[in-house]
Amino acid sequence: MKRFKLLVSLYLLTIVALFAYSFTQVDLSLTLSKVSIYQVLEKYLQYIGFFQRPLSTLIYVFILTVLIVFYLKFLRLALKKQLEIKHIRRIIIVTAVILAFSYNAFSYDLFNYIFDAKIITHYHLIPYFHSALDFPNDPMLSFMRWTHRLYPYGPSWLILTVPLSFIGMNYFLPTFFLFKFLAAFSFLGSCYLVYKISGKIFPENKLLNLVFFAFNPLVIIESLVSAHNDIPMIFFILLSIYLFIQKKKILSWVSNIFSIGVKFSTGVVFPLFVILEFFDKTKRKINWEKFFITAFILSLSTVLLATIRTTFQPWYLVFPLSLAAFVPKKFYIFIPSLIATIFALSVYIPYVYMTDYAKGYPQAVQIIEAIGLLAIVIFLSLYFLRLKFFSKR
Repeated sequence: MKRFKLLVSLYLLTIVALFAYSFTQVDLSLTLSKVSIYQVLEKYLQYIGFFQRPLSTLIYVFILTVLIVFYLKFLRLALKKQLEIKHIRRIIIVTAVILAFSYNAFSYDLFNYIFDAKIITHYHLIPYFHSALDFPNDPMLSFMRWTHRLYPYGPSWLILTVPLSFIGMNYFLPTFFLFKFLAAFSFLGSCYLVYKISGKIFPENKLLNLVFFAFNPLVIIESLVSAHNDIPMIFFILLSIYLFIQKKKILSWVSNIFSIGVKFSTGVVFPLFVILEFFDKTKRKINWEKFFITAFILSLSTVLLATIRTTFQPWYLVFPLSLAAFVPKKFYIFIPSLIATIFALSVYIPYVYMTDYAKGYPQAVQIIEAIGLLAIVIFLSLYFLRLKFFSKR
């Protein structure tokens, strides 16, 4: 028990380190608070992030490495049935609370989410027809990216975010944290649903499935630090599955459609829900393992399509990982998921080392992505060749 407490303490200390490190990436044009003590600390952390980039990179790589080691350790304990839900629940909640107050270190998308809602609440216009660039005097433009783009998401995301913008009264910091809290609650809700769904259909693996999702460093960073809207989207698709299992069909379909309306990616698994409905009405047994494997494969198509449309972004993988969480014992899913997690987070190494404006940045990212993809292809090729070889013997 003492060793486990030490493990948890060190893990949470790493989460605190990630929280502190996130503020090294605060945009130089942004001041989060005018409190003098905070400003001194912020400038010190910004100095590390922007003017001591080799040191910043070493810190990031160290935090990433430790998080991956802890992830593997918790997975091992879960496989050996040496974890209790009460302990895991506390760790997940504390992690979410700490990182809900972090800075969105590796992405500027959160600022775009805030401004999209602001177009409605402050400028009384529709973000589908107006971009941030249409309001050149707005102070947020000084630290935003992609100011030329129109609102690219579904109406559900506005339903969730416009009230937050109203509550924040267009004051940046309160609104910023309201958006972060939405991501944190969505993360906690998704963790809860992974556990509850698994308890219904994979009871022997419910804790392993939860650990696979909740402790994954990519899920943590993209959901809690960068606060991408993928995690609310995931929450509602998982809620749809849970409600279906609970025989609450109408609410299940509402949640399903609402998820698609947040970010259209979950639309790829919509046909599977039609099949589930058919199986249920015809009293056929549902093979949930096949459902999640198929859903996982379909979700990968959204990563491919988004990459072709723009470029690959690490947070695209959070949706597939949320589905892989129900079948982590499948070796051909677990190992590629782990490889993808490591290399997706490695994409941020050139970001913190040279910034995305640097001349060699695109090439560095492409090399990391290519190596990661090649590693997955090689593993899958060897895995299935091995299966084929032994099946012949």
